[in-house]
Amino acid sequence: MEHHHSVLYEPFNKYIWRHAFGFDVPDHVIMALLVLLISSIVFPLAAKSFSKDNPGRFQHFLEMIVGGLKSLLEDIIGHGAGSKYLYIIGGFAVFIFMSNIFGLFYFLQPPTGNPNTTFGLALCSFLYYNFQGIKTQGLLHYLKHFAGPMPLLAPLMIPIEIIGHLARILSLGMRLFGNIFGEHTATGIFVGMMPLLLPWPMMGLGIFGAFLQTFVFIMLTMVYIGGAVAAEEH
Repeated sequence: MEHHHSVLYEPFNKYIWRHAFGFDVPDHVIMALLVLLISSIVFPLAAKSFSKDNPGRFQHFLEMIVGGLKSLLEDIIGHGAGSKYLYIIGGFAVFIFMSNIFGLFYFLQPPTGNPNTTFGLALCSFLYYNFQGIKTQGLLHYLKHFAGPMPLLAPLMIPIEIIGHLARILSLGMRLFGNIFGEHTATGIFVGMMPLLLPWPMMGLGIFGAFLQTFVFIMLTMVYIGGAVAAEEH
């Protein structure tokens, strides 16, 4: 199947990047930068209108989302996690959801429909939860978890644990990429066949898929953080 670029791909590379650096920026990178640009404009502007006494609908919506994320963090990781890990989980949630939503627009491409983006996010999640585990428990105590409950089993458990942790990168990256790429491709095919009948139902399905894949990614990241910082004794 022919790959379609976003509407910004050629103008960005032709008028901004190509002449200056001699090569083209991939489309998924341009789309990821667009997500960051929109976020950096919309949220600060919205924050200026926030009020404790008379909150608007958008403020109520954001407060509901933040409250839900804090509650999940507290339930999955433990007391105090809602404030400690909200920024990284919230950052993942906003970026992934907005990236997924790009798939609803024919003139854009979802950054999460490219494996380079999803594996980059998965690697960030992997490095972050391991860093938090080392920071919370100390390097030696954290590494002891890889050896299993008995020293005798360490030669067997250490390779298994390492493979299991590395497989999390593959799992997070492939799950997000496969679902978003598949939904975006299927939507494009069906809308091309019946453009007047399918757009709205497919957009509803796309919004649900964008939310679901965002939720799965952040939930798994919370679980990994919770496992890394848990003070278990062997």
